Amino acid sequence: MARLWAIFAVAVFLLLMTISLPIVGLNMIITPGQRALRSNIYYLHHIFTPLFLMLVGIRLKVEGKELLDPKRSYVIVGNHKSALDFIINAHAFPGVFRFLAKQELQKIPVFGFIVRKMCLTVDRSSAMSRARSVVALKQQLAEGWSIFIYPEGSRNVGEGSLGHFYDGAFRIAVQTGAPLAIQTILNIDHITAGGRGLRPGVVCIAWEVPIETSNMGTEDIIPLKERTEQLMLQRLQPG
Repeated sequence: MARLWAIFAVAVFLLLMTISLPIVGLNMIITPGQRALRSNIYYLHHIFTPLFLMLVGIRLKVEGKELLDPKRSYVIVGNHKSALDFIINAHAFPGVFRFLAKQELQKIPVFGFIVRKMCLTVDRSSAMSRARSVVALKQQLAEGWSIFIYPEGSRNVGEGSLGHFYDGAFRIAVQTGAPLAIQTILNIDHITAGGRGLRPGVVCIAWEVPIETSNMGTEDIIPLKERTEQLMLQRLQPG
């Protein structure tokens, strides 16, 4: 049953994305520059996403959303266990942000167009691409965007609650002085039937009090990463 529901969810997602492409495209034509990008991302995060979740029977229960100021620019980090995470990440944040996404996602039909237009992409196999993405991330934060980065780099397919954390997100937060917002998805394995499909239910998400980084230096990057990991583990492994 979980496999069939996952197939249904993919069909719903592709149908909604196909319907949304003309809306997004028209807005890009009639609305100038950054305004179009911001309004399109708002549409995807807070109109498209809740509609999709409703149609596939998934409800979000978000703790700590009031701790975030949608007018501030954050470096946002979250755990990454399923293909559904990016949808949950988007709607659980009160404002809008840009994802740092893998370049390979641009190759997915229909969805790849959205990735090219809405996300910042990086080719993880290229040191030059990674360096350019860091420069782009800093510029986006300076322009008032929040940026979402998975510190595990890619989806955690292991048995552990979290995969290995890389320094990148924490280095960018410290170097730019942007506050670090930490989001943990708590029960995604239940909704995805342990990675074997999808089923209706409630997804629980928790936000921590954002960590201010304006007074931090290079020596604080590793402690910040370790603190974030511990906060997530406390949520994922209570007691």
